[in-house]
Amino acid sequence: MQDFNIRRLARSDSLDDLTSMLHRAFSGLGRMGLNCAGIDQTPGRTGARVRLGECLVAVCAGRIVGTATLHKPERRSACCWYRRADVASLHQFAVDPSFQGTGCGVALLRAATGWASEHGYLELALETPSQATHLLGFYRSQGFRVVDELQFPGRSYRSSVLSRSMDSPATAGPQRAEDFVRRQPAWCGVMVAA
Repeated sequence: MQDFNIRRLARSDSLDDLTSMLHRAFSGLGRMGLNCAGIDQTPGRTGARVRLGECLVAVCAGRIVGTATLHKPERRSACCWYRRADVASLHQFAVDPSFQGTGCGVALLRAATGWASEHGYLELALETPSQATHLLGFYRSQGFRVVDELQFPGRSYRSSVLSRSMDSPATAGPQRAEDFVRRQPAWCGVMVAA
């Protein structure tokens, strides 16, 4: 096992590599018949989505193995929860399949929570396909609750919007994303199914 760190996306990071990781991470949802953007978006679309917020990446041995893009309130969002002034939202959240189950996703969520707290938000929200019960279970285990369900334009499925409060016990931890990276090293590696 090698340790990974979480940092902001750098200009030197490859959008092609980030996009390939997103394709791998979202492929399971694609096999479920869900047309999530991460399944087949181009590197140009990945870059455009990254530029809408603050992009964090998990890196192991020089390879991007996870990502999360944080947004400030989105005044034009189809989701009224995302328009709230006290809510930061998390998008393009993904972990490479070979790193799922290693704590990488939890580490990214903690870093995202640190970012939201640092910027004064009271809630951190995200959406996932309502049919993806495995993802709903994961987010609930991390202190999220369903606050809305809606059909986003261009999607063939309904999305559950989940949110968690910054003072939730599941959010205890560092106050800044940088502190998480420095003080909370995580471990990565491929989990072998029994």
